[in-house]
Amino acid sequence: MDSRFAHIRDWIFDLDNCLYPANSRLFDLIDQRMTAYIERLLDVDATEARRVQKMHFHGSGTTLAGLMKHHNVDPHHFMGEVHDIPLDRVARDDRLITALTRLPGRKFIHTNGNADYAWKVLDRLGVGAEIDHLHDIFAADLTPKPELHGYRKLLDQFEIDPASAAMVEDMVRNLAPAKALGMTTVWVDNGSERGNHGYEEAIVDYRITDVGEWLETILGDEE
Repeated sequence: MDSRFAHIRDWIFDLDNCLYPANSRLFDLIDQRMTAYIERLLDVDATEARRVQKMHFHGSGTTLAGLMKHHNVDPHHFMGEVHDIPLDRVARDDRLITALTRLPGRKFIHTNGNADYAWKVLDRLGVGAEIDHLHDIFAADLTPKPELHGYRKLLDQFEIDPASAAMVEDMVRNLAPAKALGMTTVWVDNGSERGNHGYEEAIVDYRITDVGEWLETILGDEE
């Protein structure tokens, strides 16, 4: 293990556009279903629905948070609808599987998505068996990253010491609370929408482009 990470006991990974490449455009399908959901909800055209969607995303952290606040949307219904997508854009990642298998310590997923969808994506990648716990939007009491509540709840539930934890994310703004709590932060700079929003050098400890490749590098050769 790379000496810079020898102290890490708990690894916390984001999922979408993080464990798989952002250029797979899987999230585009979710994005489209969000727009269609808002069209039906508000009886508006696609252009207005898109405007409302992005307004809530940028203003409330997630589209869901804004819709719940302003339109009393049922989160279970919304999440089930927008994540009902084909997953053929996600492929098995043998390098990631091998790296996560070798990685010492506990492995967590912290996602603003819902658990049912997240496990399906992890299984498509082939890494579901390597994940110790999946912390979704409902486990975070519907408070999305980058709100602090979900991070604290994950740390408290599993007695994670931030000083020996690393968080891996494609969104810099979601690393800010992790850094404030004392975690080592790793930014997956792979072209995610607004991935660099709020970038400050003090927030990002390490900048990478591919999680599997990075893990392979820090783990070194097997003896």
